[in-house]
Amino acid sequence: LNLPQFVQLMETFVGEDISLPTVKRLIAFIREEYKQTEEEKMEQLEKVHHISCLAKRKLLLEALFETWDNNASGFLDLEEVDAVLSTFKEGMEKEALRKAKKHLCSRYPQLSRVGKLPPKAFQTFLELVASEFTGDEDEAIENLVEFLTTSVERSRMERLQSLARRKWLYNIQQAAETSGASMEPVYKAVFKALSQDAEAHGDNKKISAYIALLEENQLSPGRGQILLHYVACTADDAPYVLNQILYRDMKGVSFAAVEEGKPIHVPRVQLHGNIHFWNYDRPLEERRGSLLVLPLHDAHWRVFGILGLDTLRDQCEKTIFLTHEISFYQGVSQAFSKAYHHVCRLENVLQITVTALDWLYPRAPSIHTVTTYLVEPGKDKTCDYALRKVITTDNTGQKEIHSSPVLLLRQENLLRLYLFKCTDSSGVIRTSVCGEHHIAVPLRDLSGQALGVFDISTGHHQKLPPHEHNELQKMLKMAQAACSEILKRSLEETEPTYILEAEHTANLRHAGILFYRFMLQDLRECV
Repeated sequence: LNLPQFVQLMETFVGEDISLPTVKRLIAFIREEYKQTEEEKMEQLEKVHHISCLAKRKLLLEALFETWDNNASGFLDLEEVDAVLSTFKEGMEKEALRKAKKHLCSRYPQLSRVGKLPPKAFQTFLELVASEFTGDEDEAIENLVEFLTTSVERSRMERLQSLARRKWLYNIQQAAETSGASMEPVYKAVFKALSQDAEAHGDNKKISAYIALLEENQLSPGRGQILLHYVACTADDAPYVLNQILYRDMKGVSFAAVEEGKPIHVPRVQLHGNIHFWNYDRPLEERRGSLLVLPLHDAHWRVFGILGLDTLRDQCEKTIFLTHEISFYQGVSQAFSKAYHHVCRLENVLQITVTALDWLYPRAPSIHTVTTYLVEPGKDKTCDYALRKVITTDNTGQKEIHSSPVLLLRQENLLRLYLFKCTDSSGVIRTSVCGEHHIAVPLRDLSGQALGVFDISTGHHQKLPPHEHNELQKMLKMAQAACSEILKRSLEETEPTYILEAEHTANLRHAGILFYRFMLQDLRECV
């Protein structure tokens, strides 16, 4: 039990109307009776030490990755890391390195194809190398970190550039986490990061940027099975680019980037001959500049779209994208991919919630309202998180989807403190507010932390009728199971598994099907 969970357990045990002297007697009793053996103390100390070592190692390896990844591309070249590591201890550990690399490629099969190490795979690689050494693994990790840190040198200007770029990439992820399952803040953060970098580190280039996602071609199937749908772009290009469709049989290099899974850089579009220009109003002689198309990869290294940039609006001669710029734009594409899939997960969680509430309301009429909140990181240091109200449902089945942000902060909502207690402890809270009874139930992520909260109001009914209570418990169990399945699918090591054909053919946004899948499985087990 952590501290909030222990406090909640005690509060539940003593109840709401307990007197202060009774609480003090309970505390004195626990202090007197609670005994911890030496063996338990040692086990607890070892556990704390192990957690501390893992946290220290994670920080060390993250700092090392950032030192090597100076342009904030989000990846390191596997062969480059391998070449430097092969000189460790004057090449005495090449056999350990060979074994570690073999284990790494079996764990991340895509590495042998793409040759790029994201942060997690980089950390795994060094841990595998250290595990092949004789002696203490933590000491081996520290020696490897020291060796790899001293093998690269960064100037003060390079370090400042890297810091600025990482801040902009962080803002993209922050936009996703505080978006309320909307992509608009993410698109804005991406284009802002690109324009800021072009201004600060790209000789003040004027750039256009756009994002296109792969979709099944249902409009003109004869022109290819898939198409690219331009879903976002910089403001000046919106009249020409936004919501455009690029088919395979049209001019352009975007599908080549999709198929190859690698960036395509066209330094001078006027000399290429296979570029599609969306802005037909631009005179032929002004169609000059550079074009860069970056594939967008998901966690399984599958391409799901492109991020494009060009300098056609910049009439200066020197508008070619440099290597360090292209590396950073790859980092932006990776940050966008993470942010995009985070928002998709939130959308799926909300779809599961809507489906679950639709299932519940005819079966539990004594429930007055259910309000659903998502947990979001706090905007400043005064609060660690906020609760965003997203859906309100009453006992007639009427739903209100809150599109405009309604955020609850702990210090401003004393009558809603039970929601924050529920989030802190990831446990169920029962309470009464102004004569109205509430049950706050967490929706947990894979680590057991609350990612959302159901605020279930039963009005003046302190308890639900037994059959309604059973239906509520069933709904909460299936909603949690479906939510966990969605989160598991997003892990790098987990490929999606399908049980119902409808799940396979439907878009993942129809995550509500999962709720009924788990309900069906539960029914089968009962039978």
